[in-house]
Amino acid sequence: MGPGPGGFPPMPGAGGPGYPPGGPGPGPGGGQGLGAPQSPPPSFIPQQSPSLYAVDPGSIRGCLYRNVYIWQDNGDQYWMFLTHVGRNSISGYRWYGYGSQGFWLYFGLDLRRINQFTCF
Repeated sequence: MGPGPGGFPPMPGAGGPGYPPGGPGPGPGGGQGLGAPQSPPPSFIPQQSPSLYAVDPGSIRGCLYRNVYIWQDNGDQYWMFLTHVGRNSISGYRWYGYGSQGFWLYFGLDLRRINQFTCF
């Protein structure tokens, strides 16, 4: 299955099975067919530290299938569950809401728009 519009992987079906420990197992599409996480992200906001380096695919790849807190260059900040890292972009599920009150929505972002990130 090839990339969808904008170079992002196709949107997985919502409501699929939860992710197993350590991320999805082997299968067609590298786990792209799995749905959104079944639980909310952590209930805290990590502290931002001074950013000295540009964000590149190698630096954020270690956050695949983990909760990632993103600070964008436009001031937006949010939790994301990362499922794909490309040469110039990332995609996964972004959390819309506060605490446990919210929902995951499939989302993609150009790496150049990320000011800083941290993963858990």
